[in-house]
Amino acid sequence: MISTSKRIILGSNSPRRRELLSGLGIDYTVRVVEGIDESYPDTLAAEDIPQYISRKKAAAYDLSRDELLITADTIVWRDGRVLGKPASRAAACRMLESLSAATHQVITGVTLTTLETQRTFCSVSDVTFGPLAPREIEYYVDNFRPYDKAGAYGIQEWIGYVAVTSLRGSYFNVMGLPIQRLYSELKSMGILEV
Repeated sequence: MISTSKRIILGSNSPRRRELLSGLGIDYTVRVVEGIDESYPDTLAAEDIPQYISRKKAAAYDLSRDELLITADTIVWRDGRVLGKPASRAAACRMLESLSAATHQVITGVTLTTLETQRTFCSVSDVTFGPLAPREIEYYVDNFRPYDKAGAYGIQEWIGYVAVTSLRGSYFNVMGLPIQRLYSELKSMGILEV
């Protein structure tokens, strides 16, 4: 049995993050603060961007003494730029075209916050796609509508099955939450006990 020394709060609307956190077998509550500004200074290095945003998300919450808040942000990094959530079908297709037959990084920043302390870390995964034909990209975008996903794709969906030729790092990080690292951090903080 896994017990927690604090009540766990997940500050995210992401169904993928909820699914992954549920996989740990712990009780948690979802609490979402709407309208958080996710902008960042353009001088930040790739790995610093999602960590910076996860801390901004954490700052929007009021916590009680018995709570631990988990906030996270995921970016896709390709050719020195961030591929965020696509605003349109055309943007999604362009993003996937840029990922075709290439390697990109998926970087997730996670912040763990209590009233006493805050800890931020990131996880980086290298993902390589094989070549994708324009019709394959259009099929994916039209059928899976990946507008809520960084880089315009979900590795757990059809595109992951047919395009990903190699992965170095955490698969779950690519889904949006490096769950093994999160588990280790929570244990080291004394939040989880097995």
